[in-house]
Amino acid sequence: MIDNLNWTATIVFVFFFALVTVIGFMASHWKAGDLNQLHEWGLGGRRFGPWITWFLLGGDLYTAYTVIAIPALVYAIGAYGFFAVPYTILIYPFLYLTMPRLWAVSRKHGYLTAGDFVFGRYGDKGLELAVALTGILATMPYIALQLVGMEKVIQALGFHGEGYLAHLPLTIAFIILALYTYSSGLRAPAMIAFVKDIMIYIFIIAAVIIIPIQLGGFGVIFDAAGKVYEAKVAADPKLQAGLILTAPQIGPYVTLAIGSAMALFMYPHALTGTLAASSGQAIRRNTMTLPAYSFVLGLIALLGIMAHAAGVKVTNPQDAVPQLLLKVFPDWFAGFSFAAIAIGALVPAAVMSIGAANTFTRNVWKPFVNPQVTSLGESTIAKLVSLIVKVGALAFIFFVPTKFAVDLQLLGGVWMVQIFPAMILGLYTRWYSGPALLVGWAVGMILGTSLSWGAAAWISVHGLAWDIPLIGKFDLGLGFAAYNGFTAVIVNFLVATILSAVWKSKAPDQTQAADYEDEAAAA
Repeated sequence: MIDNLNWTATIVFVFFFALVTVIGFMASHWKAGDLNQLHEWGLGGRRFGPWITWFLLGGDLYTAYTVIAIPALVYAIGAYGFFAVPYTILIYPFLYLTMPRLWAVSRKHGYLTAGDFVFGRYGDKGLELAVALTGILATMPYIALQLVGMEKVIQALGFHGEGYLAHLPLTIAFIILALYTYSSGLRAPAMIAFVKDIMIYIFIIAAVIIIPIQLGGFGVIFDAAGKVYEAKVAADPKLQAGLILTAPQIGPYVTLAIGSAMALFMYPHALTGTLAASSGQAIRRNTMTLPAYSFVLGLIALLGIMAHAAGVKVTNPQDAVPQLLLKVFPDWFAGFSFAAIAIGALVPAAVMSIGAANTFTRNVWKPFVNPQVTSLGESTIAKLVSLIVKVGALAFIFFVPTKFAVDLQLLGGVWMVQIFPAMILGLYTRWYSGPALLVGWAVGMILGTSLSWGAAAWISVHGLAWDIPLIGKFDLGLGFAAYNGFTAVIVNFLVATILSAVWKSKAPDQTQAADYEDEAAAA
């Protein structure tokens, strides 16, 4: 089990893991509040200023699986893997315009979740439940993939076991995570995010300086990677791979970037990090500075190309980054880098479990199970659900093939973008009706899921061409393929718009126009 353990790297790894564990438990005393209140446990009392919010959102959105999966995709097929960079750039101007409005109305009415806002705006419990269940459904495999990222670096340390023992270190790590999340709530990942982000920056900056020096410069790196991709295409002409996008990849690349940007801040954990801010102005400042993470993400993606130049050969592309780090760095710094990646799993996993717990408590338990639940009861339910969510994610790793978790996470974006019309349109107008948005959501969910159902596995894109039997073989092909979530949300929006024109709802709107303006906007 530990015969091949890299002890130097492991000692460094354990040291930093122990450090963030102590920080996690200490966090309950930071910005002290009554953790028996859900807004204190689940949103940090909405007291996180620009600096804390910057680290929290960065730690929340740029995860361990990002560090593993994005370079893995680049390692496998090249330029297409860089789609994550433009989508994280596209999102911030959009957030600048929308999220301060959501923060303002949520602060005014005590909303903690997307479901709270949707019900307050449209007065439709069915739409509230749809939004809540979509968020919880999409979050579970996302947490599981944080475990995948952590397990990859644990295996790279040399730890290997048989059966359940193979997951022993991961289980211990998540028990610790569960305990300090239960104890400290959102304050724990907020504090740990400081350590995580600093470590990630050190590791990435060192990598993009030291590795090119060792390999002879970026020219040599790109030449070597280009030859690998050419060999892959020669061996399998159907494969789309290379240092630049091929023509068939352009449509999926563009629509995947746009659709992913639309979906990202619909996730419960992203909204949790946003609503925890102390003001709308804190959110605006962050949207202007968070693109620094997009720059780092571009550097992270380059690791997939560097792995080819370094001669890394792996059957599973997800092993490319760990093996690259072991090959080019001394053991102690490889241990430091692995710790950064593992801690990069803890922060988002904690926020994801808290976001899912907030959502279940406020939008499933309270309205449909126990409407008379007290504030103490809400926080108790949320804490218990945060534990259950983590256990469920761990069960994915124990009992479900990793590929299935990856497939479900790909579907997560397709599902989450379907609440975009209800959330974003609602920030600006009440013209849309709750029942119409609910039907649009259902159509989008069904269409997006069916488009993703491939013959052998879930697929993320489809060709924009359909045959209409009534008039013969009539091709509506638009000449390119598109991201399933993007196509489905367009149909969702059209259905909701058409139905809202004829299906008006008399449900009350809890909000007023002035509720959406925070102090900075009003000034």
